[in-house]
Amino acid sequence: MALEISSPRAASVSPAALGRPARGVPLPAPRPAESRSSARATAEAADRHLLDGNAVRSVDRAAALLLALGECAGEAGVTELARRLGLHKSTASRLLATLQRRGLVEQDEESGKYRLGLVVIRLAERAERTLDLKGIALPELERLARVTRETVTVGILEGDAYLTVAQADGPNMVACPDWTGRTTPIHCIASGKVILAAMAERDVMRIARPGLVPRTQRTIVSLEALMEELARVRRRGYATAFSEWIDGTNGIAVPVVDARGRVLASIAVWGPAYRVTPARVGEIVTSARSAAAAVTARLGGAAA
Repeated sequence: MALEISSPRAASVSPAALGRPARGVPLPAPRPAESRSSARATAEAADRHLLDGNAVRSVDRAAALLLALGECAGEAGVTELARRLGLHKSTASRLLATLQRRGLVEQDEESGKYRLGLVVIRLAERAERTLDLKGIALPELERLARVTRETVTVGILEGDAYLTVAQADGPNMVACPDWTGRTTPIHCIASGKVILAAMAERDVMRIARPGLVPRTQRTIVSLEALMEELARVRRRGYATAFSEWIDGTNGIAVPVVDARGRVLASIAVWGPAYRVTPARVGEIVTSARSAAAAVTARLGGAAA
């Protein structure tokens, strides 16, 4: 059977099929509101994409400037920074001006060069304080708790109080309450005395100015007595508190030092007075110092 192939010239194609209106036949009216809305949405999406891209690029460049300043010995000029990062000088200048307004960089009035600002230093200090101290210290706390058979804690200064960050309990049947996440008075616990001993005298006086609240009959309540006690803590390198916070509860604490050689935290061993006795101070201090040295090393510091 033969197939019939029609000639293109013979084929009849309607104007509508070609997308053209036939004469005298009106096409349906377009929906202008929807068209404009769709176009506007597309344009806004494109603008957002462009803005997002520009914002990310600006943040990346600003971060690179901060890192470059951190690697410089002291200060650096706009030209040097722009050349190092492959930026136009005007771009580097605008970014540095923005960072300066936020306190992240400072400009020397005489040389015109830039250096890292005080805000960066404060952020670095806050970052050090919020390191995963609990995760770093907990294995050492647990080991120390097994060795001493007592409760062991690590904590930091929080405002004018002492915040317990982590706690590990020894195998004794009589356990101490869990103070993790809770604050305690700083002047009447061994852990707090270690922190106070590392502070400037003016800060200790500021904390003591409202009055040192007595917790027991043995709590230190005078500034003179507290200063004398802190001097002993500095000489010995550890602190004790026997029934100064809670009657019948004794504590012994040693410092944990950060990468800058400053006391960041303290580790304490504490428990009932009939177990944590003055006769055990030497033994407990030796074990506690070993744990504190391990935590200090993981924080990048040198043992106190």
